[in-house]
Amino acid sequence: MSIKQTSAGWTVDIQPGGRGAKRFRKSFDTKAEAKGYEAWLKTQATQQEDWAPKKKDLRKLSELVNLWYEHHGQGLRAGKDTHKRLLSMCAAMDDPIAGTFTASKFVEYRTLRLAAGISANNMNHEHAYLRAVFNELERLGFWHASNPLSKLRQLKIAQNELSYLTLDEIGTLLHSLEESRNPHVVLVTKVCLSTGARWSEAEQLQISQVRNGQIQFAKTKSGKVRSVPISDDLEQALVSHHRQYGTGERIFDYAFSAFREGLDRTSITLPEGQLTHALRHSFASHFMMNGGNIIALQRILGHASLTMTMRYAHLAPEHLQEAKVLNPLAQRITQELKAA
Repeated sequence: MSIKQTSAGWTVDIQPGGRGAKRFRKSFDTKAEAKGYEAWLKTQATQQEDWAPKKKDLRKLSELVNLWYEHHGQGLRAGKDTHKRLLSMCAAMDDPIAGTFTASKFVEYRTLRLAAGISANNMNHEHAYLRAVFNELERLGFWHASNPLSKLRQLKIAQNELSYLTLDEIGTLLHSLEESRNPHVVLVTKVCLSTGARWSEAEQLQISQVRNGQIQFAKTKSGKVRSVPISDDLEQALVSHHRQYGTGERIFDYAFSAFREGLDRTSITLPEGQLTHALRHSFASHFMMNGGNIIALQRILGHASLTMTMRYAHLAPEHLQEAKVLNPLAQRITQELKAA
């Protein structure tokens, strides 16, 4: 009973919000007054959120991932693959209750993955994906606690040198690819070298994307459409190739394996992970070495940030040329010449 008769009168002793909520204790002269107070407290408990104890969030981390996918992720270009990757992460971490998930839990998982040979770059991607899930759910109103990964810093990665092909190496590669039985590999390679396209963008090219001396890349990594001018010869070659080998709108069929085999027949050595991507690096590198504009290159490559494109800036002929004449030794020599 929440109302008891005591020496002080009629005492109300109640937790209207349930166990863990506020407790109220008060004495009255009459039982009627005590009952009225009890009724008022119960009403307040149903109307005032802060009177009731907060319910524990028992949702699993995978439930949040599914919620993210349902309300946001499925609309992203790579949402399906990201969803699968996130669920695999949840399973590897024993799918903890989201409310108990902490940065240290992710760090333990990251350490094990690194020890298993997973690259730091991959782990930074996984960190970013999961952090984005909490951020988006917070914006949508499905997550009210703080983001457990908001203050966790990503791993520092030493920037690898971007390998590009010399003009002689490009000639050697094309000659090797011409020996392939795959009819598509040479022209896909030429598209990459002429436009800086990623291999997948070139390989999936449709004839409707080739017009008026340009290739319009639509299915890009950033999701943004970009157009790159091409020569008349390349445009005509693409049109002719589509007539002879095209399937529906597609100009090419799968040619990645043929490229790898053709490269293996040469003595060209590329860093790990820069197989077909070396073609994109080659376009960008030669573009800058021949005096191209860094802003124009950013637009051609479709980089969202100029920071990515600046990796090629050092190849420009005028890059940091001031160092030759503005260093103290050069200044001293100039001074001596003037004095003489």
